[in-house]
Amino acid sequence: MSERTAGPRDAVLEVGAEEIPARFLPGALEHIEREGARLLTEERVSFRAARAFGTPRRLVLYVEGVAPVGPALAQEVRGPAYSVAFDAAGKPTRAAEGFARSRGVRVEDLVTREEAKGRFVYAVTREAGRPAKEALGSAFLRLVAGMSFPKSMRWADRDFRFARPIRWILALSGDEVVPLEVDGIKAGRHSSGHRFLTKGALEVARAEDYIEVLRAAYCVVDQRERRMAISRGASDAAKAIGGRVVQDDGLLEELTFLAEHPVALVGRFDPDLLRLPREVIVTPMRDHQRYFPVEDTSGRLMPAFVAVRDGLASHLDAVRRGNERVLAARLEDARFFYEEDTKVPLERYVEHLSGIIFHERLGTMLDKTRRIEALAADVACRLGLSGDARAVVARSAELAKADLVTHMVREFPELQGVMGRYYARLSGESDDVAQAIFEHYLPRFAGDSVPESVPGVVLALADKMDTIAGFFGIGIQPSGSEDPYALRRQVAGIVAILVERRVSMPVSLLASQSASLFADAGALKLPPDEVVEAILDFLRQRLRATLVDRGIQYDLVDAALAAGFDDVPDALRRAEALASASDTEEFRRAVTGYTRASRIAGKEDRGEVDESLFDEPAEYALFAAYRNARERVAVAMERRDYLDAFAAMAALADPIDVFFRDVLVMAEDESRRRNRLALLARVAALAGGIADLSRVVQSEGT
Repeated sequence: MSERTAGPRDAVLEVGAEEIPARFLPGALEHIEREGARLLTEERVSFRAARAFGTPRRLVLYVEGVAPVGPALAQEVRGPAYSVAFDAAGKPTRAAEGFARSRGVRVEDLVTREEAKGRFVYAVTREAGRPAKEALGSAFLRLVAGMSFPKSMRWADRDFRFARPIRWILALSGDEVVPLEVDGIKAGRHSSGHRFLTKGALEVARAEDYIEVLRAAYCVVDQRERRMAISRGASDAAKAIGGRVVQDDGLLEELTFLAEHPVALVGRFDPDLLRLPREVIVTPMRDHQRYFPVEDTSGRLMPAFVAVRDGLASHLDAVRRGNERVLAARLEDARFFYEEDTKVPLERYVEHLSGIIFHERLGTMLDKTRRIEALAADVACRLGLSGDARAVVARSAELAKADLVTHMVREFPELQGVMGRYYARLSGESDDVAQAIFEHYLPRFAGDSVPESVPGVVLALADKMDTIAGFFGIGIQPSGSEDPYALRRQVAGIVAILVERRVSMPVSLLASQSASLFADAGALKLPPDEVVEAILDFLRQRLRATLVDRGIQYDLVDAALAAGFDDVPDALRRAEALASASDTEEFRRAVTGYTRASRIAGKEDRGEVDESLFDEPAEYALFAAYRNARERVAVAMERRDYLDAFAAMAALADPIDVFFRDVLVMAEDESRRRNRLALLARVAALAGGIADLSRVVQSEGT
């Protein structure tokens, strides 16, 4: 059967490599599916659907329903006017001949089109559809060449970069090999099954057979299927012993991309270890061994775990015993660390922070602790906390970093703050102090919870601002994708706390006070004012992104922030009110008027408005409306009722329109001209302190 009469077939590209890190795969597959579909379309491949699959050893683009030949391409290019291309007798001129030659068509094949601007000639070219195999080869090659990863590598003496060394490439269109070569590796019809359960190459006769051939070789290529198998298998395994798996989507995704043929199994450990804090058991289990913890129906941990084996369901007893031995050793270490750490009170560890370098140019962790104490005390005072609350802040600031020198946190850094809370309670500290120690690390990542307690909020703000001010002060700021000290996360944490907890305090003072602490210690490379300015600009960018993520239109966010963002919750309220007000036609008209008034009046001081110089009814009307709105706006701003303030401003829409219709602002009489400009300046300034309405983007026709 010829290509032109054959029906649609599937196609597949598989890039086989050494084990690719699990964290690379979700992003890589998203890229493959998105870019694969785009490149196939660009190469004029007619297909029904494109899906991306991935395992630790392969990246796959599977294309369904590929037509044997792609669609034809017709192009029309406009040339000169007909009167230029042809003379009065209808014969082609040199212009027509040159245009036809440049487009690769004959002069007699030029066509004429009647348009609004006259009659023009067009060159029409038609390119036949490409055979699928040829077009697929181009798309596949561009896809592989355009892939990027968080970290890429080169191997041997080659310049080509990929996540890990490529070992084979399979590329099929139906039962035909797609001609393709990447870095000296030619595509074929051979793949590889599970590394330990199969030997030799696998021959795939047709693209349509690919998934099942790999399945028979103990490789489930569809990550969605593997994820479901792990989730269901882990749940069933825990249920069999009367428990349930502690859900963890991050761990589930990681395991999905660590195994090609996952099988769940249950293991157990010494019940006596359950006397340890829950996090001490769960952390090595989950973060180090990638096991699912198991709990009973009341949420208490059981002395069991679910592990995922990349292999068969045979000989699971031996696999179980091996996993149990490894976990037992880790948990015994944890018990030893816990018992050693609790032999002395938490405050005894503070002095040892002098042995941990925060940064070589910013001192030790003890230095950081002292700065946090000073900054937290200042924040507590500005927030008007009671004496008891300030005492909690002072004590928790002193102990906040103490657990960093404990055995447990040195072995399991993920437990910083967590162990500080436990050790504080065991040392006789109050629950408030213990909770603040834990909360000062929050939020740890996007979507994490923010501190609930007021001391926790104060401590978290102080700690994060200290880190930001220190690194900004020595000239280290995030740039592009580079952020080795996670400063973006620290700024995002400050914004999240201020927004979610509605903490109203000037961020400029927080930044200034923090920078001054480094300046007093002689640690700043830049002037304190420059440091504060850089911090505030960075914080504004993060706040802008946060507000846009909350669904507020970008121009409305810019308008609100242009009026100030020192009080972050207040900036949020203003942006939200502006978003609500902008839904009304009256307000949109008013914005147009305010913007025009601002543009005409300019930025300079126009002086007072003199009513005796009015000679048009529209002037009297606008000034009266302005005074009424000004009083209402002042009351609304005092209550921080910005929606009412915007409603008051919207009431000026008609008076502004009438003014611009009936009044000549730039009158010949200088006194009247100045007076009218002064009136417009007053109107334009009405929104000052709430939003810069000139930044609001008006759609056409408004």
